[in-house]
Amino acid sequence: MKQLIKNALIANLLLITSVLFGQDISLLQQFNGRYDFVFIGNTLNPIENSFQTSVSVLTSSSAQLSLNTNDQIEKAYLYWAGCGTGDFDIKLNGQSISADRTFSIQRVASNLVFDYFSAFKDVTGQVQATGNGNYTISDLDVSAFIDFHAQRGTNFAGWAIIVVYKNPNLSLNQLNVYDGMQSVPDEVNITLNSLNVIDNNDAKIGFLAWEGDSGIAVNETLRINGTPIGNPPLNPIDNAFNGTNSLTNSNVLYNMDLDVFPIQNNIAIGDTSAQIQLTSSQDFVMINAIVTKLNSQLPDAMIGINSIEKQCGSRSIKVNYKVTNSNSTALLPLNTPISIYANTIYLRTIYTQTNIPIDGNEIGQVTVLIPNSIPNNFDLKLVVDDIGTGSGIVTEINETNNKFLMPVELLIPPIFNSLPNLESCNLGNSKGKFNFSDYGTLVKTNLNDNVNFFELIENAQNNVNPILNTSNYNLLNSPKTIYIRLDNGLGCYSITSFELTTKNCLPTVNSFVSADNDGFNDTFHVDGLKNIFLNHKISIYNRWGKLVWTGNNNSNEWDGFANNGLLIDDKQIPSGTYYYVIELNDPDYTDPLTGYLYLTK
Repeated sequence: MKQLIKNALIANLLLITSVLFGQDISLLQQFNGRYDFVFIGNTLNPIENSFQTSVSVLTSSSAQLSLNTNDQIEKAYLYWAGCGTGDFDIKLNGQSISADRTFSIQRVASNLVFDYFSAFKDVTGQVQATGNGNYTISDLDVSAFIDFHAQRGTNFAGWAIIVVYKNPNLSLNQLNVYDGMQSVPDEVNITLNSLNVIDNNDAKIGFLAWEGDSGIAVNETLRINGTPIGNPPLNPIDNAFNGTNSLTNSNVLYNMDLDVFPIQNNIAIGDTSAQIQLTSSQDFVMINAIVTKLNSQLPDAMIGINSIEKQCGSRSIKVNYKVTNSNSTALLPLNTPISIYANTIYLRTIYTQTNIPIDGNEIGQVTVLIPNSIPNNFDLKLVVDDIGTGSGIVTEINETNNKFLMPVELLIPPIFNSLPNLESCNLGNSKGKFNFSDYGTLVKTNLNDNVNFFELIENAQNNVNPILNTSNYNLLNSPKTIYIRLDNGLGCYSITSFELTTKNCLPTVNSFVSADNDGFNDTFHVDGLKNIFLNHKISIYNRWGKLVWTGNNNSNEWDGFANNGLLIDDKQIPSGTYYYVIELNDPDYTDPLTGYLYLTK
């Protein structure tokens, strides 16, 4: 009788209008292949909170994982929950755990604010390392909140691990893990998207729920696509969430549920979503995670670009790509189309060459010519299962993951300015000196281009042995081509050139000769004459017009001795003024150079 009175009191309290805030259930992860799942977990309530005479919640509890020998753990997701604003730092088998994500529900009733929390941690690595055995959660403490929540009979805490495993002996399934935090009373509707039902045989759904009470079953129903479901006697159709564990057949999982229901009669082939409806006029139930297992035999085409090969100055590129069928339950057939786009412009379609198995891939290469209408910088997009119109020919698990985009910059040679040829005076035997240091700036249209000068085109092409002294370059033989390499730093360069030539400049005559062997002006020297005007002739006359000396390019310079006419004092002639005639015999200089010179001894 006392318990009936207590339950009635709780019912009256719960019927008072409540305002609830939570997070919608949504897809966390999808697995396609030979997968299944199992729950382990335990409550921290020593007894169902509706029956507690003195309120308490433990800080530690344990559960056992027992997989078959061939089961391989793919993922392990740890959830823990309780009353209050949250304890997000706990321990799993003595190892400290901090939440990756958190959920909360805030309930306002009778001007009182009640907080509930849940936390998530991906513990795959730890569970894979531990494997089968005992798992203990500790340091989960909600003691600061239990007295307050006991007013509504919602003082609780607990934990669970969702283990997704694969086994080669399993059928091909699509397994979806959803999570969030939604609650009743009075009604909650959850839409499970991202389904793809091929066969409903052995379809099942699992729930991780908190705060269900075995003794409260007022208008409590769980419906899948409008049909009530249950798993009696453990989960009656009018009390689905009642502190039970379907996997261990336990009915003492106080104020939490780890329940799995068969749904092959509640879901149809071709369904892409399922509607879950939970109603309760009294029991406060929070849904934290849902797992579905459905038979699905479909491929899932994805494509990626491994690399792009480009050549300088070419608009033709080679694209190395890979088509994968990893998240799938059936092979991807050969001749699956792959369409190629530059920005939004369709270019061409190619096709897969093999049947790509589950978890397999195909590597390929395609040459693509980029039209001139496409800018040099563009986005290259490859879309598998696309005939060039955005439509495919293969039904897939996921139709939204078929494209891959990569930015591309074509290798365009640097643009350069044309440079004039350079000319300098012949220093003898076609030698000359040049300064073209400013050509490095003048040739560029892009200041970021790197410029080097080379004597050979092969050196320019290979970027070796550049000319280091451009301000005082010694030309050994005229004419000479100088090559310029402009490099944009992006693997592309241009080569241009200019010519260096020497010319015979008008000679400069030194009209004073002091033939005294002191090392200064000892000979009649003409700058720019010797070995430049190779056919020149020099004639020197005395004041009476008598020829006293002649010479040419092969002669030594005149040193005051005669080699023509009257020879005086062993060819030495006296000091005085003489007259010279220099015939250059050059088509650019037809008039001879003439003038007076003065000889001293």
